[in-house]
Amino acid sequence: MSSITVVKRDGTRESYDANKINLAIESAAEGLDPSITWVTQIASELELTLFDGITTQQLDEAVIQVALQNIKDDPAFDIVAARLLLKTIYKRVLGDYSSADELRRLHQEQFVAYVHRGVDEVLLDPRFTDLFDLEKLAAALEPANDELLKYIGVVTLNNRYGIKARNGEPLEVPQYFWMRVAMGLSLNEADPTSHAIAFYSKMSKLEYLAAGSTLVNAGTSYPQLSNCFVMEMQDDIEHIAKSVRDVMWLTKGTGGIGLSVTKLRAQGSPIRSNNTTSTGPIPFMHTIDSVLRAVSRGGKKFGALCFYMENWHMDFPEFLDLRQNSGDPYRRTRTANTAVWISDEFMKRVQNDEDWYLFDPLEVTDLNELYGKAFSTRYAEYVAMAERGELTMFKKLGAREQFKQILISLQSTSHPWLTWKDTINNRAINNNTGTIHLSNLCTEICLPQDRENISVCNLASINLSRHIDNGVIDFAKIEESARLAVRQLDNLIDITVSSVDEADHANQQNRAIGLGVMGFTDVVEKLGFSYDSEEAFDLIDEIMEHVSYAAIDESTELAKERGSYANFAGSRWSQGLVPLDTIDLTEADRGLEVQVNRTSRLDWDALRAKVKGGMRNATLMAIAPTASIGLVAGTTPGLDPQFSQIFSRSTSSGKFLEVNRNLVATLQERGLWERVREDILRSQGDIQSIALIPDEIKATYKTSFQLSPYAFLEVAARAQKWIDQAISRNMYLETRDVDEMVDIYSAAWRKGVKTTYYLHMKPRHTAEQSTVKVNKAETINAGGGAPKKGFGAAGGSTAPAAEPAAAAAPRKGFGFGGVAKGGE
Repeated sequence: MSSITVVKRDGTRESYDANKINLAIESAAEGLDPSITWVTQIASELELTLFDGITTQQLDEAVIQVALQNIKDDPAFDIVAARLLLKTIYKRVLGDYSSADELRRLHQEQFVAYVHRGVDEVLLDPRFTDLFDLEKLAAALEPANDELLKYIGVVTLNNRYGIKARNGEPLEVPQYFWMRVAMGLSLNEADPTSHAIAFYSKMSKLEYLAAGSTLVNAGTSYPQLSNCFVMEMQDDIEHIAKSVRDVMWLTKGTGGIGLSVTKLRAQGSPIRSNNTTSTGPIPFMHTIDSVLRAVSRGGKKFGALCFYMENWHMDFPEFLDLRQNSGDPYRRTRTANTAVWISDEFMKRVQNDEDWYLFDPLEVTDLNELYGKAFSTRYAEYVAMAERGELTMFKKLGAREQFKQILISLQSTSHPWLTWKDTINNRAINNNTGTIHLSNLCTEICLPQDRENISVCNLASINLSRHIDNGVIDFAKIEESARLAVRQLDNLIDITVSSVDEADHANQQNRAIGLGVMGFTDVVEKLGFSYDSEEAFDLIDEIMEHVSYAAIDESTELAKERGSYANFAGSRWSQGLVPLDTIDLTEADRGLEVQVNRTSRLDWDALRAKVKGGMRNATLMAIAPTASIGLVAGTTPGLDPQFSQIFSRSTSSGKFLEVNRNLVATLQERGLWERVREDILRSQGDIQSIALIPDEIKATYKTSFQLSPYAFLEVAARAQKWIDQAISRNMYLETRDVDEMVDIYSAAWRKGVKTTYYLHMKPRHTAEQSTVKVNKAETINAGGGAPKKGFGAAGGSTAPAAEPAAAAAPRKGFGFGGVAKGGE
């Protein structure tokens, strides 16, 4: 290596010093399994990637990439990679250091300067330098909390959420980031410093996380902190134009949007002002789809929006085709998502195999505002009018036929998502301010909206995997997290700014928040349960009951301190109702049983009495997908099962190899990991056919397509008991039989599930895998270390490489299973 020179950041060159690299690797492997020759293995493989003139940054990245190549052999290599990456971030922001104590000192010494620079460059909120005791905040910083981050978490936090100086220099280390967010959510507190420390402590320990838009903008000079915007397009050209404008501004602020187009008159419907006919809603949807691509979110990705339409609309067949690849491109949406808003009346007609009628909204103007029995009564009247020839435009088809068309489209395009209008409205506690016409981008928000109100919700998620200790759920800690998160979210409402007046108005009037959870599958695995077991069903039931109780109780306490939300009077809260009570209301209106377990454990009568006295927030809970913040938290997203035990994850920050650490730890405890590792790789992360693995482990580690879809629905139904909004319930199906899908999605409705989200279909075919065992000890002892493909395995797969581009030599993909996409 004597001929290799390294180019330093100032442009000077020095000879490559292997000892420096060895010390860095040794430090990054501190505390890990001493039987693994970390330094020898990584350093030997690193030498294959070196070239004369490599920069220090490229060298840092090359070492990290070599560590990442070995994750498939032992997930502890991810820890090494994360520590190495963190060190590069520390060096760039804080300068060099030689010990943990020195690193902590640098964090504390430079924090005040970081805040002042951020304020001077108009990046951070100018109030930071006046309202906070910056020295006290600096003393509270805990760099050791960075040890909780996985490699993908460090990358996501740094690339997606961290801020840079005006000259492009990195400005934040992870602990500065967490403190910046905490400060940005404490600005309205009487004692902002102490509350910032409390919020910081929770988030930096990954016990709960604010949602994406909040993490991006909290504490900045543009604090658009709200996550979800839910709007309804009215049937007039002025409001259509305004809606396009509002989508542009909300997209610029990084919010996700739900937009109902049900009120827009159908294609061919008369326009009396100029004696012409309407083009229908589809061309306007295409226009908004183009807007989403033109105005990127935070300059990093396309805008995110979901169109909603009720399935009695005359143009609903065209709505179903919006995501098809073929057809007129001007009648397609390539970026926006779609969801169908389904009534109980339709579901009953599907069950009874009856006819279903489509109407022009111009002729049935009140249908959009009605739900439950009232909708059914009025719908029957319009059917009779149509049959008497009293309506100009209508179509008739079989309800079951249309339901199958919806599911065929869902199967082929993953759209439209199925959401149930009457379940949402009948189970709403904030039901006194109008009809809920749609959900949001990710189907978990249930808020009413009209011409004057664009509904807004603000999200955070409790990381359940950080609330388990020695195999026992710490319910007291869960309740503590829920209470602090509710206070933090309530603060957000008074701090956030929006570019749309109707959104600000709704935010202030309703103070809607959505506290959710993530890491459920992570906890299930740690406890040794199967996702489709009664133990898992009871577990989510009990967890969500505690989260719900604490969140609601905290809102009552905040109401005493700060006052109730403006629309509290007349709500079901004011009548002493809680989410559990809405099951009976839904049954009474539907005339059918809601098929869900009714068990409760806490003193809900006492809480019912408290909520009558006042609530600070119109809504308290919603379970978001947490695809991105789940990466930072290092846990499974939302309520989702494991996609696979080993797979490639694609995100906006790159592609990463994911290995289920819980499975590896379980197999290592049994002395099985080394014996079955290659078999797991060959089977693309599927352990079910590996004879050496005991059945009880196979039961715990079933993956998404190995579980019954009814298990997903039972988990959702149990959680929904306690949630006043909804759940982003992803579905995973192996079957392509449409009749089976009818049964599955009908079961979701019968169980009282409010919404479903993406449908993931098991691929029909998978690439044949080819792996070659490498005896690293022999190659290293021989003085070399053979070149590797992918993550240390040779293979001919066409799957993409699973790491961000770096200076390491080009490598071929590894071919483990499918690619899991990241998202909001």
